[in-house]
Amino acid sequence: MAFAASLAKLQAEASCPICLNFLSGPVTIACGHNFCPFCIHQRWEGLQDTFPCPVCLHHCPDRSLKRNTQLRYMTEIIKQIPTSESQREMQEEMPLCGKHHEVLTLFCEKSLELLCPQCMGSLDPQDQPLIPIEEAAASQRGMLKRYIGVLTKHLKNAVKVYRCQGANILAVKRKMSKWRNKLDYECNDLKYSLEIEYNEFDNDLLVEENNVEEKLIENGRQISYHMFRLSNRLSEIEEKCLQTDEDLLTGIESIHNSYENIESPAIFSYKLKKEIFTLPPHYLGLHKMICTFQADLTLDPETAHPDLLISISGKQASYWKPDCILNPQALTSYPAVLSSEGFDAGRHFWAVTIGVTGEFSLGVCKESFPINTLISPSPSNGCWTHTFGSFSILKEIGVFLDYELGEVSFYDLKTGSLLYRITATFTGKLMPYFSIVSSESLTISIIRV
Repeated sequence: MAFAASLAKLQAEASCPICLNFLSGPVTIACGHNFCPFCIHQRWEGLQDTFPCPVCLHHCPDRSLKRNTQLRYMTEIIKQIPTSESQREMQEEMPLCGKHHEVLTLFCEKSLELLCPQCMGSLDPQDQPLIPIEEAAASQRGMLKRYIGVLTKHLKNAVKVYRCQGANILAVKRKMSKWRNKLDYECNDLKYSLEIEYNEFDNDLLVEENNVEEKLIENGRQISYHMFRLSNRLSEIEEKCLQTDEDLLTGIESIHNSYENIESPAIFSYKLKKEIFTLPPHYLGLHKMICTFQADLTLDPETAHPDLLISISGKQASYWKPDCILNPQALTSYPAVLSSEGFDAGRHFWAVTIGVTGEFSLGVCKESFPINTLISPSPSNGCWTHTFGSFSILKEIGVFLDYELGEVSFYDLKTGSLLYRITATFTGKLMPYFSIVSSESLTISIIRV
């Protein structure tokens, strides 16, 4: 097959680029290309001063032609070589101009089209840059190779992005599965809480219903007895009215006394407690509660224990157990600090992260509660807190204060579950409270969720 292709190229070189037949008495022009004398004379007919080569467009200075005897002998020899069917097919497949039926030897870089030498006569070379096919193919091949390099790079990037997107899909599925589990957990917890709340409401309603029913029944008995007395008095007076004058006037005083002494029993009235059906806001969902009631807290360094280091931003308290006791106060209390902000009404939510390991307490206390003293925090002295056990990983705790309802609730923000709830009656201003119970080193940071 390679031999056939080489032979076809050899026969093409021995052919005239204009008539496509084997060269007849070949002549060479100034640029080195060969043509049949008749073909090149016909192509240059009518031209003056410059004579462009039909193949490379080189401008020949004159019509001078040189006979190429060696090429003529070679052409005669090539004519004698038998041409196989495949070689003839290859020769027939050489591209021809559809308009002039000549070999396409030129390429227009502007219109990106193949042209034959005759097409060149109708074009302005300045407006239509024409180059030989071989040169154009080399230029376009180089450009295509650059395209290949760029597209290969884009393909690699696309494959990387596609794989990344695949990983993102898995990540989204995992996250959605985690959120569904969290939703199920929170809904089950909410369902359990609502069942408890429902039972409490139902019991309260039942108690109130029984109390009201007993009072209404007793009041009904009193009214029934009053009706009986009224009926007797009415019958007695009607009978008296039918007696003779002497009999009517006899004992009339008792009739008047009994009439004047009739007293109607009090009518029992009641009013149901509509507020009994008001659910606390945390039953509406932790996320909504956080978005609605989140407070922006900062730690008050004036209230901080000497062994606590408060950050400049006021958002972090750090504790390291000292090797030696530098602060006598450290022996008398748990390191604690209050928030700069306090609340005397409304609903408020704040969150903290706990770093490293240790036990810690969170909650609220009255503004007057003396922290960092021998007085232990307890509801009896105005401090409502909950102590959390030792954790070996980062813990995120949310605290929700409902002042009017009298509740302080603690949530695990990673699972969305309720950890603990304190109920009380609050008066005065309450301050968010943060304390370290036991730890070698521990950090409490106020965060926004």
